[in-house]
Amino acid sequence: MINASIITPNGLYKEIKTPIINITSVDGERGILSNHMPVVFVLDIGKLETVENEIRKIYAISGGVFYFQNNEAKILVNSIEDKDDIDVKRAYASKERQIKRLESKDSNYDLKRAEISLRKAINRIKIAG
Repeated sequence: MINASIITPNGLYKEIKTPIINITSVDGERGILSNHMPVVFVLDIGKLETVENEIRKIYAISGGVFYFQNNEAKILVNSIEDKDDIDVKRAYASKERQIKRLESKDSNYDLKRAEISLRKAINRIKIAG
């Protein structure tokens, strides 16, 4: 089993024991099993999947860093949201807002920030199903 700590800028989000961690890195999807070699990689906007108490759990994450060594995982994320807690209506509203900002090409908007917000909204919608 892997002992995993999920940490946000607000502190500890959750500690879990899981046989597997599937997570989105900037290089693509990664799967970590017990006794995996030590790794460190940068996380991208995407998903985190675990098995907690024999139930598959899926979370939307928005980037961060993943550390793994000796069956201990530290998952440092900018934000995380359980699939079951995603407000899909709010995510769609955010998506539409960011699309309008990007299409306007208004110099008053930080377009890079709007692009990241759009990716986060799309990710949340996708994770929620």
